[in-house]
Amino acid sequence: MNVSTILKNKGFDVITRHPEATLSDIAQLLNEHKIGSVVIVDGGDKVCGIVSERDIVSAIAKKGGAVLDEPVSSCMTANVFTCTREDTLEKLMSEMTKHHFRHLPVIADGKLVGLVSIGDVVKQRIAEAEMEAAAMRDYISTG
Repeated sequence: MNVSTILKNKGFDVITRHPEATLSDIAQLLNEHKIGSVVIVDGGDKVCGIVSERDIVSAIAKKGGAVLDEPVSSCMTANVFTCTREDTLEKLMSEMTKHHFRHLPVIADGKLVGLVSIGDVVKQRIAEAEMEAAAMRDYISTG
């Protein structure tokens, strides 16, 4: 299975903002949409950063509550790891574990086309395991 399978099931919508958005705006988006990260894009669909709940908490811990009035560019992760629709679940799990992040923007032709979270990967992997177990039970029961 690959990223395309996940996106077909969950959809292609991604919450994005520009680097000038305040951290307060981002925090409100995270809460409103019950999501863990917002992808930061330039004038088009080119990813220039990503900000997560963890980034905001870290910024507040370092600079205090006034940081919420600063632009998201002040605390976003600018060196964003991304994936493609063809990447496998195994590759995503490896990258997410190795680099300690939970969200990967999906890029096609240099543009943002989706977002995959660790939850999406785990959900898909569980579905695969259940299908494999069902196939094995069918094989055993039919001899």
